[in-house]
Amino acid sequence: MENNTQIYGIRAIIEAIKADKPIDKVFIQKGIKGDLFKEFETLIRKNGINSSYVPIEKLNRLTKGNHQGVVANISPIRFFSLEELVEKVSAKETAPLFLLLDQLSDVRNFGAIIRTAECTGVDGIIIQKKGAAPVTGDTIKTSAGAAFKVPIAKVDHIKDAVFYLQASGIKIIAATEKTESSIYDISFKEPCAIIMGAEDVGISPSILKVADDKAKLPLLGEIESLNVSVACGVFLYEAVRQRTS
Repeated sequence: MENNTQIYGIRAIIEAIKADKPIDKVFIQKGIKGDLFKEFETLIRKNGINSSYVPIEKLNRLTKGNHQGVVANISPIRFFSLEELVEKVSAKETAPLFLLLDQLSDVRNFGAIIRTAECTGVDGIIIQKKGAAPVTGDTIKTSAGAAFKVPIAKVDHIKDAVFYLQASGIKIIAATEKTESSIYDISFKEPCAIIMGAEDVGISPSILKVADDKAKLPLLGEIESLNVSVACGVFLYEAVRQRTS
């Protein structure tokens, strides 16, 4: 069975996957067994679909229908591959500007970031398949519809995306307080990608190590950090300022 944002039932989800529906995440009842379920599990692994094993109570809250132990969220947008996104943007005459989100999990922050990205001319947003905030109705609403305008690519690992972008001539700038360099010391004029980290832990250390530049925001008060969507807005508008001045 299906509505505009959800499919439930093993066979229904299998057919949706085979029909290339943009499935964002699958919730699976813990302890479920059976031959059909084995086929289902193999299919979601083969297609790299984000999944989570949950108690039956969670599934019952997600839908009142006969879910058979599985519920899938359908994304309201089409995702790009990283290769598609870079190829599409490389045809433009202006210097590309990408945004990478490392394990950002809050749906409303994600929506606010997409909205700001559209307003600042970001060419594409790159997120990880597992652990990233899903694109839901709330995301679309918070983005004011910008999620339909800014291309979003999903990758297995953000670090692999970093290497791919660097090989494509794009500078990687990490937004982090773990540096002495201010945002105003860094050039955003060349082709670049800005990485924003998770709300609670920031950018993964392994990704920080391979970034070309690191930059922090000057904080003059007693609070030690900004909301990630606000910080992202500051970084993007600094890029706009430099590119238009």
